[in-house]
Amino acid sequence: MTILVTGAAGFIGFHTSEYLLGRGDAVIGIDNLNDYYDVSLKEARLSQLSNNDKFSFHKIDITNKDVIDNIFKSKSPTHVIHLAAQAGVRYSLQNPYAYIDSNITGFMNILEACRNNPVKHLVFASSSSVYGANTQMPFSVSDNVDHPLSIYAATKKSNELMAHTYSHLYNIPVSGLRFFTVYGPWGRPDMALFIFTRKIVNGEKIDIFNNGKHKRDFTYIDDIVEGVVRVSDKVVTANKNWNSDKPDPATSKAPYRLYNIGNNSPVDLMYFIELIEKNLGKKADKNYLPLQPGDVPETYADVDALIDYVDYSPSTTIETGVKSFIKWFKDYYEV
Repeated sequence: MTILVTGAAGFIGFHTSEYLLGRGDAVIGIDNLNDYYDVSLKEARLSQLSNNDKFSFHKIDITNKDVIDNIFKSKSPTHVIHLAAQAGVRYSLQNPYAYIDSNITGFMNILEACRNNPVKHLVFASSSSVYGANTQMPFSVSDNVDHPLSIYAATKKSNELMAHTYSHLYNIPVSGLRFFTVYGPWGRPDMALFIFTRKIVNGEKIDIFNNGKHKRDFTYIDDIVEGVVRVSDKVVTANKNWNSDKPDPATSKAPYRLYNIGNNSPVDLMYFIELIEKNLGKKADKNYLPLQPGDVPETYADVDALIDYVDYSPSTTIETGVKSFIKWFKDYYEV
């Protein structure tokens, strides 16, 4: 297979590309290498991939329609795994237009390219953030998700709607993946595990929001990648039993499906911090703060759809995952 991976220098995109190359697929990686976080980390990830002759990298911004069209025409990917996006809930409050450009305009360009250059399957990244104001746990892909709490979440919900529309109109097989708090080696510096680890190492205070009363369904990167690849490999088909009188948001009479990829096991934030302290051998100086705008207190993934369709559910324990990240962090930053 020839698989186009957008956001190939990103956290999930890098690991996904590495997995695909490892099993012999050709990977066309694209990324704009923006400075939302440390570009050198993105470049270091790419250097891990560049030794494989089945990997080609193209520095491209997905908002550039003509360039995206040219890549699809010249490279003819069989599958697309769309992971490029402007991420981050809190940053979306500061710079909302970046989310419209990347997550709406950019995704539109990917959809149009898939329409004009047919692919066997388009898989795209959504987010657990779409559950917004929902409180019924665990979050199910069959739940209504019409109350986002950040512009980031709103753009991801929009992606799901846009994808369904293109699947319906042009019979493009499309699967959306709602990721739940991904963590692990080579992670994003704007995520809690990275921030806490760096600050504890440097002797700085860590900010703990909602006074520590958070639970997150932390999902290890290897589990995320396994889910992404299994979904990509199994080309989605229409749900013949879909009932328009009682419409299930997770499937359709079009070849379209949504999945949660989460650990199905929420972890208390304070226990999470304890694990970081244990693996670093150093206590954190804690600064307790109220819940931040756009944040949700708890996430918890129902992964039944993932199990039913691709026979997979994440299983890496938080203890194993945090230990693995801390080891990578110490090695990479020579701590």
